Amino acid sequence: MSGGASRVSEPGRASDGGSRYRLRDLFTPLDMLLVSGGDPRLALDPKGRANAYGCAASPDPEIWNFASSTASTISQRAYDRAAQAREELMHKCLFDEVEVAFDARCEDMRDELRGHLQLSPRVDVVFSPSGTDSQLHALFLARTILGARPVTIVVGADQTGSGTIHTSRGHHFSSMTASGLAVRKDGAVAGLAGASVALPLCEAARGIATRADADAAVLHAVEATIAQGAPVLLQIMDSSKLGWRAPSAACLDEIARRWPRKVQIVVDACQARLGRRRLRSYLDRGHMVLITGSKFFGGPAFSGALLVPKGLSRSLDRGEGIAPGIVDYAGRCDWPVAWTELRSRFERRPNFGQWLRWEAALTEIGSYYAVPAVFRAEMLAELAAGIDSMIALSPSFRSVPAAINMTDADDEEFAQPTIFPFALLRQGKPVSITKTSAVHRALARDMGEEISGSTADREVAAQRCLIGQPVRLERQDETPQAALRLCVGARLVTESWSPDTIKARRNVQHVLDRIAHVLVKIELLLDRGATAAVPAKSAFEV
Repeated sequence: MSGGASRVSEPGRASDGGSRYRLRDLFTPLDMLLVSGGDPRLALDPKGRANAYGCAASPDPEIWNFASSTASTISQRAYDRAAQAREELMHKCLFDEVEVAFDARCEDMRDELRGHLQLSPRVDVVFSPSGTDSQLHALFLARTILGARPVTIVVGADQTGSGTIHTSRGHHFSSMTASGLAVRKDGAVAGLAGASVALPLCEAARGIATRADADAAVLHAVEATIAQGAPVLLQIMDSSKLGWRAPSAACLDEIARRWPRKVQIVVDACQARLGRRRLRSYLDRGHMVLITGSKFFGGPAFSGALLVPKGLSRSLDRGEGIAPGIVDYAGRCDWPVAWTELRSRFERRPNFGQWLRWEAALTEIGSYYAVPAVFRAEMLAELAAGIDSMIALSPSFRSVPAAINMTDADDEEFAQPTIFPFALLRQGKPVSITKTSAVHRALARDMGEEISGSTADREVAAQRCLIGQPVRLERQDETPQAALRLCVGARLVTESWSPDTIKARRNVQHVLDRIAHVLVKIELLLDRGATAAVPAKSAFEV
């Protein structure tokens, strides 16, 4: 346990620090279980009963979800699967100890995830409460692989999760770990602390656009770090909060050629907006991959995983020189069963909340890939064209350019963008970050009573909807702005699919109609100044 930290009491925890979970712990109300076993971002606001991202613990069909770059409210299908999974585990616990039955189910879930993503059985899966926790797992494993404490170079540091500034240096990213340990935010995780280098993707001098020298900047940073005698954990981006990817495949090939066994690459694919062929190609190259079930796939926040190629895992299970602080960020069941020596260093600590969120996410992932590939590609292309057109036609929006085009066959349906960022304008002038944040909060509220005008306008304003949280944009010699994000997620595809072509097309048009509705609500909020009625700080603004 980290120095100066204290453990918050948990149901079923023995006084000696061991884990003695009992069957009765599974009888906790499902909504409470779904938001347990995570950091404070999962906690529900007492008044609104939503977490830090505005998402409830149970299905809320009245709110429209276009926020998959941030988080989504759980679907009824996923909620039902979580309830069923709990009943199944309860039944198995009648014949086995809780930890034994739980461990077996986690191992089966690894197989399910590999199956949905078409990954080799040789790829190992390390589960975690969030993608941020998985970053600490990657740092821990990289240290073992490289044989020394690495310097972490973060590509796209301006467009990754807010916790990365801490995890890249081996520091605590919150005041509480998912295991219930109170820690000091930004304090060192025992045995993991080290240096990091941030490489932003946005180049302010070019307006709001990707930097043209991304590959060169990555190569220079790696070269300079290795020249100082330190190995490198290179965290690359695929894709960022704005849908950008960097560096190029050619750059990665150059790194492998020039610095073999001195650079370990981990791909930040937490958004899960990449084709399965591209995902496999990263793993085939020996890269670790960070992924979540709660972004594109639309499972409940949070559910993280680290994918580890087999060639690396052979060097991981030595159990020597373990960083003591990592035991606060994982339980024994999080690690693959085959990693026997490493697992023995961790508590038998089933995380029921993390497990149920992954059960829900696996349901969404399986449902998405059950939809024919042709329909998935065609729908994403049609939505991309429609959203781009709607944003371009409004004088209230300015689209944020896509990244430099690096698409190829490995992108599959993700050759089309699925995140659509745009800045707000009022009378042709940029809207402040404060105002943009207020608009974002107001979108999730019924604003019908705050809007004066026709009945139709009030009906538009009354509809609650979630879109991606504002992303800060730096602009040279200008006041910083923020971009909102309309996001296309897997659940829109799953819910639109029908073998009846006419019905499927009608469903896609219905999605576009809802997106138009959301954009009109934003225009009304800007035009009528109704956001003044929204509290300056909300439970879901982070």
